[in-house]
Amino acid sequence: MVMGAAGSKLEKALGDQFPEGERYFGLENFGNTCYCNSVLQALYFCVPFREQLLDYYSSNKNPGDAEENLLTCLADLFTQISSQKKKTGVIAPKRFVQRVKKENELFRSYMHQDAHEFLNFLLNELVDILEKESKAAKTSPEVSSSSSSEKTANGPSNPVANGVKEPLLTWVHKIFQGTLTNETRCLRCETVTARDETFLDLSLDIEQNSSITSCLKNFSSTETLNAEDKFFCDKCCSLQEAQKRMKIKKLPHILVIHLKRFKYIEQLGRNKKLSYRVVFPMELKLSNTIDDDDTEYSLFAVVVHVGSGPNHGHYVSLVKSHNHWLFFDDENVEMIDETAVQTFFGSAQEYSSNTDHGYILFYERVNGAS
Repeated sequence: MVMGAAGSKLEKALGDQFPEGERYFGLENFGNTCYCNSVLQALYFCVPFREQLLDYYSSNKNPGDAEENLLTCLADLFTQISSQKKKTGVIAPKRFVQRVKKENELFRSYMHQDAHEFLNFLLNELVDILEKESKAAKTSPEVSSSSSSEKTANGPSNPVANGVKEPLLTWVHKIFQGTLTNETRCLRCETVTARDETFLDLSLDIEQNSSITSCLKNFSSTETLNAEDKFFCDKCCSLQEAQKRMKIKKLPHILVIHLKRFKYIEQLGRNKKLSYRVVFPMELKLSNTIDDDDTEYSLFAVVVHVGSGPNHGHYVSLVKSHNHWLFFDDENVEMIDETAVQTFFGSAQEYSSNTDHGYILFYERVNGAS
C-alpha cells in the first residue's frame, strides 16, 4: 500500500495543476534494472519519441502477424503507461526487460549495467527494426501504389544521389541524429580533408569545475597531429603534420549528451568514477556549429548515476514535464524543485559524500531551423 500513498502524495502536490492526460508511473525494478528504468523514464518524457511510439503501436495493432521485438515491446509499454486510468502508480516493465535480456547477453546478468550503453543499444536496435520494416514494406507485393506513398512516411524512399543510395532516415534518426564533420588540414599544402559522421548522442570528456559549454568547446578544439600521429595527405602523397578538429555540422532536434564519468585508470587497472562538478544549464545555447547560428536547447531529462564507483551504484532520473520537475527512482516518483537539479552537477572536492551525479543529459531544441 506504500505506493498508493506516494502516488496520491504526488497528486496532492500537483493538485489541479496535474497535466491533462499525463501519467506519472514508477517502474518496478527486477534486480538491478535501474539502468533500464532511468533511461525509459527519460525517453517517455521525450515527447516526440513517445508520440512516435504510441503512433507506431496504434498503427501496428494486429498481434497475429507481427513477431515481438524490442520496438513492439517498448511501444506496448509506453501505451500501457499512457492509457492507465489512474494518474500515478507503478508498472512492471517485465516483457520489455525480458526482451532486452533475450536480445543482448550483456544485460542478462544481475550485474550493475551502464545506462549509456543501454541507451545506445536500444536506439540502434530500434533503428535496425524500423529499417528492416521499411525494406519489407517496399518489397511486399500487396502494397498498391496509392498506399505505398503512405508507407514511406519518412519522405522519399532512398533517393539516389550520385549513384549512392542515401541511407534510410527512420523517425529515431529524425529525433536524435546530428552530424559531425572531422576536418584535417595538412600543414604542408593546406588541403582540408573533411569527413562527415552522424551521432545519436555526444560523449564528452569532462574536467573538474567545468560546464557543458566548456566540454563542448574542448570537443571541438584543434589538435595537432605530429611525430607518430602524422596524417597521410593524399595531395602530398606522404605523411605530414596536420591539424584536426571536430565540428558539429548539424544539430539534432533532441541533443543527448553523455558525460564520460567512468575513466580507465592504468595505474589502478580499472575504471574509476569521476565525480567532477560539471554544470549543465537549464537552457543551453550552442554556437560552435558550422553555420554559427545560435541554437537554443532546453533541458528536459537527466539520468543520474548514484554511487562512488562504476561497478556498483544506482540510477535515477530527473524529468521536466509541463514545467514541473519530477524525480523517478524505480517505483517511486516525487516532485522536486527546479533548484534541486543543481545538486546533481557533481562535487568540487575530490572526496565528497555527495555521490549523485548527472550522467546523461537530454536537451530539446526550442528554436532555430530544424
